[in-house]
Parts: sequence; C-alpha cells; structure tokens
Amino acid sequence: MSIVLYHHPYSRAANAVWMLEEVGVPYELRPVDIMKGAHKAPDLLALNPMGKLPILTDGDSVVTESAAIALYLADRYAYGRLAPRADDPARATYLRWSLFAPSVIEPGIMAKQAGWVYKETQAGWGSYDAMLKATESAIADRPYVLGDDFSMADVVFGGTLRFMLAFKTIEARPSFTAYAERLAQRPALQRAEARNAARRAELGLA
Repeated sequence: MSIVLYHHPYSRAANAVWMLEEVGVPYELRPVDIMKGAHKAPDLLALNPMGKLPILTDGDSVVTESAAIALYLADRYAYGRLAPRADDPARATYLRWSLFAPSVIEPGIMAKQAGWVYKETQAGWGSYDAMLKATESAIADRPYVLGDDFSMADVVFGGTLRFMLAFKTIEARPSFTAYAERLAQRPALQRAEARNAARRAELGLA
C-alpha cells in the first residue's frame, strides 16, 4: 500500500483513521507503541522531528500535523468531494474552520484548563468565551461546517469537538452535542472507531 499511517489509538492518529476512511483509499496502519517511547525512535524522528503522531507517508511524501494530513488527503484523493475546489467560494470557509480547530480551539481549551495568565490581544485564540462563541457560529444554524455538505473540515473541526466533549473539557452546548451526534452517524467514522477499538484491544488498553 502506498499510504501508511503511523498509529496509536491514544494519539491524534486515531482521528486520522477517520480521515482515511472518509477518503476511501487503501491504507496501512503501522503500530507505534507510544507508551514505550517508540515515537521517539530515530526512524520516527527522521519522519517527524517533533517525535509525535500522526505521521502519514504516501509514497515519498511525508505529512505530519492532523489538519495538514486531512487537507492533503482530501485534496489528493477526494478533491471536489470532501475538499471544495480552488475556485469554489466554499473553499474559504473550508480552510477557515479546518485550521481554527488546532490553532484556536485546542490552545484556548489548554489555556483555560491550565489557568494561563495572558493578554487576550496577544494570543491567537483570544479569550475562552470568544473561542466558544466563534466555534458555535460555525455550526449553530447548519448541519455541517459547509451547510448541508459534509467535508473534511468536519473531520478536523468535528473531531476536535468530539474529543473535547468526550473528555468534558469544553462546555456541552446543544449545538455542539447535536453536531457530534450527526457526525457519529457517519459510516466512515464508525469504521474508524472499530479499527481504533480493535487496536486498543490488541494492546490491552481500556
């Protein structure tokens, strides 16, 4: 197989499985035992100097960072289906919310949990309340980020929300929970969850 995802079910690689299932191309899951520090091995550091998962290789191409993997897969294998074309006005909204999740939601949650003291004007994620309002605005009156059309942006943005809701690190607003429930009906997500669960079982993890 050309596509290899370096994977552990307790890493962001778990959401990358959903990305691959939505795209619908063959791929290999290559186990990495992060509990034993295998993600810091020289061969993995050569692929990702950060020593983190997920890492995706596609032939000679190497992609790291969850949002980058999502955008890469959608553009290469589902262009016009999961990724709006470059001349589609929806492309702007698609990119906006795909990148909002890792650059605003995640650090905003971390800052809140850790009690960081900072100037909101100097932080890209602003205030926690502003982050929540902006997040809700993306889905408050529509089924998906692009309206009626599901896209890879929902895997990134929605995957982040699903994780935060599951671990109760974000306020469970009705629009968030309804969105997460819609996403849970995706056959590709159900297949991804089954693959992640099987890997957890193999590793003896809860």
